[in-house]
Amino acid sequence: MFSVAHQAGEPGPTAGERLFKKNGGVLCARRTRRFEVIAGHQGSYPMGLMCRALQVSTSGFYAWQDREPSAREVENQAILEEMRKIHRKYRRSYGSPRMSQELVDRGHRCGRGRVARLMRKNGIAAKPRKRFVATTDSNHGLPVAKNLLDREFTPSASNRVWVSDITFLRTLTGWLYVAVTLELFSRKVVGWATGSSIDAELVIRALRMAVETRRPERGLIHHSDQGSQYASDAFQKVLKEFGMICSMSRRANCWDNAPMESFFGSMKVEWLEEIYGNQEQATQDVFEYIEVFYNRERRHSTLGGINPSRFEDLNITT
Repeated sequence: MFSVAHQAGEPGPTAGERLFKKNGGVLCARRTRRFEVIAGHQGSYPMGLMCRALQVSTSGFYAWQDREPSAREVENQAILEEMRKIHRKYRRSYGSPRMSQELVDRGHRCGRGRVARLMRKNGIAAKPRKRFVATTDSNHGLPVAKNLLDREFTPSASNRVWVSDITFLRTLTGWLYVAVTLELFSRKVVGWATGSSIDAELVIRALRMAVETRRPERGLIHHSDQGSQYASDAFQKVLKEFGMICSMSRRANCWDNAPMESFFGSMKVEWLEEIYGNQEQATQDVFEYIEVFYNRERRHSTLGGINPSRFEDLNITT
């Protein structure tokens, strides 16, 4: 903040005032904002110094501090307390769009701009996304299928298209591999499996879980990358058993399976740890993310801000 200007011949700003000046825009702000800045730095700088620097009186500041809070301030405090609960519950995964939707569903009247300002002011932020290493092994001599999906990620009905992929988690007892099958209409995880080996058996277990859960009609398109697990004779045999049509991404093109890339990115950033003590702990966290949070609670931007289970309730008739 800029310290108060002084006339020629008057003493210049003290070392403390020079230290306090950080943002000249505050000096141009309304008086209430300047009082808020001073309140936020109480204990860090002398009160007299801050009041001089921001051109307000100490008596004015104390009068402001002792006043009754406005209805807006009371409401903001209630919203802030609820935001902190949401922030903790969902492991710092919600930015302002999802936070706004969650607050409205909990009965708070607040727009996204207001929520964003409160989050910014109080240091509440979603964890940043990272880039992750792919697990695809496309260096094999097995046959690969054509890309039938061709980035058409919005099927018109449920159980028309499933997408699958594999990722890995680090544990002190070795890598844990996670295979997931996603129902593309609702973006719901319908099958998943974990294991210490990245092989065809892993992806077959995830697919069989999906089939047992959904019982799809024959003719469903199953899309994956060109990994050896999905191209294997064993996996292709299971696809034929269930009457599924195989589709594969182009070689080394993650955008051809973007929904799965997005899912794994969200799971790792929003929920999972960098390293686990053992594979059992990692598997438990995967279960909690998929079955407790993602499918039933996590708001999905593609679904209009509701979770996959709720989306199915609203859009699928039985």
